[in-house]
Amino acid sequence: MNSTNDQTLAAPVDHRDAVVRELRDRAEIVDALYRFALGQDLKDRTLFASAFTPDAELDFRPAAAKWGGRPPLMSGRDTITTTILAMFTRRVDTTHQVTNPRVAIDGDTARLSALVEAQHLLITDRSTFALLKNPYDVDLVRDGERWLIRRMRIDNAWFTGDPTKIFGV
Repeated sequence: MNSTNDQTLAAPVDHRDAVVRELRDRAEIVDALYRFALGQDLKDRTLFASAFTPDAELDFRPAAAKWGGRPPLMSGRDTITTTILAMFTRRVDTTHQVTNPRVAIDGDTARLSALVEAQHLLITDRSTFALLKNPYDVDLVRDGERWLIRRMRIDNAWFTGDPTKIFGV
């Protein structure tokens, strides 16, 4: 074979490798949001924390503003993990469903948007609940083969129930 034919044969393999890498990245990017959601639902600190960079930021203020809540901006994986799981472990059962993920990758950073429906029920009174439909805007960074959330902003499209009984004001 001459060098022209060798290059032609090599190109599809290189292209396939790039496609496989992008598909793997997209799956891992969405998996970071799944770890965040399922970690809460299972009250699994390790799984939940595995979604975030050490210096992560979680901004729930846009969502809470819809019902008059004023939570702080949460900064740092340990603060986020402790704050969220402490609230849910003692008082609230949750289920989260992640839908409509859209991913944009730029080297070792990525942007993810998704809709998350989150059901929250008081453990002591199942008739007290908040069902939220929240658009998420998430910035991620590559950490080896895994992707981690660096910044997450949660807004609210609609809710039913009483979020103040779940989250406070």
